[in-house]
This record gives sequence, C-alpha cells and structure tokens, in this order.
Amino acid sequence: MEQKKCPACGKNVADGDKTCRHCGHAIAVEPGDKNPLFGGKKTGTVVMALMTFLIVVQLIAIILMSSRCCTRSEEGDSTDPKARNGKYTHVISPEVPASLEFCGEKIDLDRIDMAERLDRELTTTVYNHGQTSIIIKRANRYFPMLSKLLKANKVPEDMLYLAVAESSLNFNSVSAANAVGIWQFMPATGKEYGLEINDEVDERYDPEKETIAACKFLKKAYSEYRNWSTVCASYNAGMGKISKELSEQQAGNSFDLKLVSETSRYVFRIMAYKIFFADPKKYGYRITSDQLYQPIECDEVEVSTGVESWPSWAKSHGVTYAQLRDANPWIRKTMLTNAEGKVYRVKVPKKESLSRSKAKKTVYNKTWVVD
Repeated sequence: MEQKKCPACGKNVADGDKTCRHCGHAIAVEPGDKNPLFGGKKTGTVVMALMTFLIVVQLIAIILMSSRCCTRSEEGDSTDPKARNGKYTHVISPEVPASLEFCGEKIDLDRIDMAERLDRELTTTVYNHGQTSIIIKRANRYFPMLSKLLKANKVPEDMLYLAVAESSLNFNSVSAANAVGIWQFMPATGKEYGLEINDEVDERYDPEKETIAACKFLKKAYSEYRNWSTVCASYNAGMGKISKELSEQQAGNSFDLKLVSETSRYVFRIMAYKIFFADPKKYGYRITSDQLYQPIECDEVEVSTGVESWPSWAKSHGVTYAQLRDANPWIRKTMLTNAEGKVYRVKVPKKESLSRSKAKKTVYNKTWVVD
C-alpha cells in the first residue's frame, strides 16, 4: 500500500487517511485521490491512455468500413455489361431480344405485351438457380437421344425446350392431373398415340417411346395450325381448346389469344429456355464438363415371356433392381405377366457407364460449360 508523510510531524501515514494517526493533523487529499474509478494519479493515467487507444482503434475501423462500402458501391454502379458478366453479385435483369427465331419462324418481340411475357419467363428461368442448373446437367444426358428422334420424325429441334418446360427433363415427373414422363402425356392421350399403359407397363415413362408419340401429336397439330408457336399452346391446352379460342376470338395465332395464365405463359417459357440454353455463362452459370450428367450406355435384351421377378432378373444380369428401373422406367411392378408374348426390349446398363471414373465423357453443347 502506498504511504505519504504527515506535513506536521513528518511521520508516515497510509494513503487515503484524512488525519495523521500520530498527531491528529489533517491530511490534504490530492485531486487524483478523489476519483474512486482511477484510484490514484498513476492508475488514472494508465486508464485514460487505454481508453484513448480504444477510441482511436474504433475510429480507424469505421474509416476502413466506409472505404470498403464506397468501393462496393462504385463496382455496383458499373454500366459495362462485360465488367459485370460472370460476377452476378447484383440482381441484373436479363435482356429481352427484339426478335427471336423459333422453329424456323421469326417472332417479333416489339409488342409490349409479348416482350413483358417473355421477360417474366426469362427472369424466372435465370434466377431459379438450383432447378435450372440441374436441367442443364440433365440435358447433356437426354438431348442427344431426344434431338435424334425429333430430326428422324421431322419435328423442329427447338421442341427440345417444350420437353424442358413440361418436365424439367425428369422422366419420373408426375403432374397433379396424372400426366407423366418427359413429355407429360395423360393416360388417354398416351393410348391414343400407341403407348401401352397398365399396372405393369407404362410406356409414357419411356423417354424414347414417349418422344415418338409426342412427335405424332406435334405434327398433327402443325397440320392444323401451320404455326409452331400455336402448336406449343395446343400441347398445353389441347387442340380442341385452342381451335375454339382462335375461332371465337377471331385470332390467327396463340399470341393474340386471351388464355388462362398457364397457357398464356407456356409458349414464352419455352422460348425463354431456348434463349437461356444458347449461352448459360452469360447469366452467371459456371458448370464444368465433369459436372454434366452423362448418357447411360446400355445393352438391350429382348424379353418375350413373363418375368416372375424383375429384381431376380436384374441380379442375373449384373445390375440392381433400382438400376434396371432407372434404365427402364416403363417397368412399373416387380413382375411382368406378358400373357400375349409381346417383345419388350429391356435395357441393361453397362457397368463402366455406371462409374464416374470409367464412363465416357461427352458434352452435347460446349457453350454450356466453362472448361
């Protein structure tokens, strides 16, 4: 404990004593001693220095934060699209083109209502990041097969994007109305176009057979309307509905019709996918070739009898039942009666095709990837 001397008798007294214990003389209290927070001049000096240091540190931090905010603001104010391309840290509205070629037909987008309808679908597509990324990856697997069948059936390749709009290229997709498969056929429509549909077999789930059926529908609709955009609208609403509305509203194509929201948006959603797939990188998507889903190579085995157990059949052919079902989604039960002896071509995945390290790597469209 610090001590000081009594000014009267000269003897030592304790720091803080108001009178001398020896002679009773009053002891003067120094200014620093009056502040209990500092507890003396030396301690007070240290505390004051520490507080000053902390204040200076806070001021420096505030200045640095302000500087960073200004830098980000300047970057955000850039009007150069090339400077922004690839960053997409800001919400940037995608540009709507003045016109678009779709299925070989030029669509003028100068009309305000048409431009705004396309803008809605394009913006939704671009900023639905998770789903849109998955669609690109699936497209690498399915577009080669779908494109080949469309060409073989003389249907424009742009109808690939109708399949995207219908199901996001998910062959297991089922709507609330029980439309299924990549092309979303209803049961009655599927049977009308030659697909087998029962408890054991549903060929609407077969991507190849359903695509052929879809081509038949699209060609029939085109012979009626002679306009592919209207064909797309009829795919969504039905030919009967579109023909009725064209007549009642005295219109020449689906763009001039007042329709329910789903059908009104449908054709523009398809066009939005075409615009997006032309250059995903433009919208900030960074996908590498090894992230794309690869086509599954298969051997085909003809089955013309009943199958008591598909799981046992799959095991005998070196694959799991799950892998067999993925390659043949038309199989709907663990058995096949086949009383009529119909020939089914069952796909058996090749082992190397089921391995990420051994499967062949192909890229359907180089503009989809960054490497």
